[in-house]
Amino acid sequence: MRPEFRCDCPFTSALDVLGDKWMLVIVKQMLIEGKETFKDFTESDEAIATNILSTKLKLLEELGVIMKTKRPNNKKTNLYLLTDKGLALTPLLVELAVWSDKYLRDIHPTIVNGEEMELLRSDKMAFASAIEKKYKEKLATIQYMQ
Repeated sequence: MRPEFRCDCPFTSALDVLGDKWMLVIVKQMLIEGKETFKDFTESDEAIATNILSTKLKLLEELGVIMKTKRPNNKKTNLYLLTDKGLALTPLLVELAVWSDKYLRDIHPTIVNGEEMELLRSDKMAFASAIEKKYKEKLATIQYMQ
């Protein structure tokens, strides 16, 4: 299920893979919200349909953005984890959040606000580092348990 690329432009090629409605949402859910099982994703606020979720998870796995493994304490449950390639999307997600906060808040005033947004506004690199560090600690714990 490899994506088809429209041209050789690196920007367009990235959008061919990540530019649909769900791909970055799934990565964001994993990185920031801690989603890691199929059930976690289906219970999220974004309400992704199960057939679409299955397709997107498979594609993200094929692209090497995520990996699928089993939960250490429950071998029946699939666990979806970001790879280094997936974690490398952190700066992109942070920039999208900064842009959204700055340019969409006037037309979408209920965009989340609070301590994390203050850190994002004041030091986006520290924000990105903090979420990456937290995710890597989680990965280390899971790998230790296996």
